[in-house]
Amino acid sequence: MTMVKDRPADGFAAARRAMIDSQLRVSGVNEDFALSAMNAVAREEFVPPGAKAHAYIDRAVSLGEGRYIAAPLFYGRLLAEAAPRADDKILIVDGGSGYLLALIKTLATSIEVIDPTDAVGNTRKRGDFTLLLIDGAIEELPAGLARRLADNGRIVTGLVNRGVTRLATGRKAGGELALLPLAEMGIPVLHEFDKPKGWSF
Repeated sequence: MTMVKDRPADGFAAARRAMIDSQLRVSGVNEDFALSAMNAVAREEFVPPGAKAHAYIDRAVSLGEGRYIAAPLFYGRLLAEAAPRADDKILIVDGGSGYLLALIKTLATSIEVIDPTDAVGNTRKRGDFTLLLIDGAIEELPAGLARRLADNGRIVTGLVNRGVTRLATGRKAGGELALLPLAEMGIPVLHEFDKPKGWSF
């Protein structure tokens, strides 16, 4: 766990380095582009003022109103799996902090951001996004959101199944998109993506 007292920017810079060395590298995030992005973005600017001292702990931080900024490891693994390219057209479903957008801005230029409510909206709009990133864990991927991804486009998201959250990736092929669960880790759940509750006997 990396905690710092409210202190000048140089203290937070040291906390970022500790985050990289004691949370990311030891958990297998060693891609230079991912580490550079996470070192370049001041995570403390994306939490409430009273939570700045906790910005670099190895767990989610509450933003209020049921929203969270996920633990650093989620973002490190997400970036590593996504491997954004300069020519990617990226769609981000923002979890409420804006932190993922700030990280991606260091790696790509064509980016659109939507909130979870818009992401689950019943749209038939087709898109040509080559990379879809979801800042949180979902139970299911709405067809309308999948439709916005171009064929051969990639997705990296959190996935929740029976209360267990995992990082997941996928690639759209032949109009179909399936998610492959990867590492189990704590990821805030985006309840807008919950499956409808039905009757069971």
